[in-house]
Amino acid sequence: MSLSAQQLQFDDALLDDYSATVADAVDRIGPAVCRIERIGGAGGLGSGFVITPDGLVVTNFHVVGDARSVRVTMPDGVSREGRVLGRDPDTDIALVRADGSFADIAPLGDSKRLRRGQIAIAIGNPLGFEWTVTSGVVSALGRSMRASTGRLIDDVIQTDAALNPGNSGGPLVSSVGEVIGVNTAMIHGAQGIAFAVASNTANFVISEIIRFGRVRRAFIGVSADTTTLPRRAALLSQVSSSTAVRLRSVEANSPAARAGLKEGDIIAAIDGRPVTGVDDLVRLLDAERIGRETLCTVVRRSGIAQVTVMPEARA
Repeated sequence: MSLSAQQLQFDDALLDDYSATVADAVDRIGPAVCRIERIGGAGGLGSGFVITPDGLVVTNFHVVGDARSVRVTMPDGVSREGRVLGRDPDTDIALVRADGSFADIAPLGDSKRLRRGQIAIAIGNPLGFEWTVTSGVVSALGRSMRASTGRLIDDVIQTDAALNPGNSGGPLVSSVGEVIGVNTAMIHGAQGIAFAVASNTANFVISEIIRFGRVRRAFIGVSADTTTLPRRAALLSQVSSSTAVRLRSVEANSPAARAGLKEGDIIAAIDGRPVTGVDDLVRLLDAERIGRETLCTVVRRSGIAQVTVMPEARA
């Protein structure tokens, strides 16, 4: 056999293995993927996937919008009504409880174990073409994307698996048949650039909604701008950043006001972690800090101060 013939045979074997891998993953997850259609309210038509036998369905916030109920249609054509249990605009994730029981579920995987270049498979209902499969690779990890609320969604997965309107809320699946992300956005006019909220982020949001009906985030009662941190102030505050946040205002009787923070103060670090901008401030004020003493390194004209704030749950 010639070298070229051997190479062709080898390439054919690789293609067969790739096809089998994608098909097997779709066989595992596809039956749990559903079409989501709102019943009243502002929202849209999109996708979702069942994660528990008793009908918990994950989708995007922008798919359900402000609707209280949605229509959940499975690949076998069975349609059920679902109640929106909770929504988190800050991560574009929503959780729905669909009527009935479900034999097929889509398990959430661990997105921390992802590697660039590994197979990524998107399943959903793009442009009304129901239960469409596209495949590609994980193009990049750790991206940030701005939600409709203006808050940054962290740890976003970039993929070149083709997404179109209607894919939103559907699963991004690994080669072993686990959900590694929730498809959420594409860049209009770009080819091969699409994004999914990481499965670990979705898992956190789901847990918060089940326990509290919403995602808790810490609140200290300030508005702020990103500002330059003078080199001397950076050295004194022992942070390596050249930027920080300056407080534009402090709400009366807020946790920040009670702690003694004032307009014009510059927060350079929180619990020793640099605050390089407003997004860092928002990111660091997560649910774990609610009711917990939080040390802010503050730069003032009089020098460096360590101010202890007790964040509250954001309303």
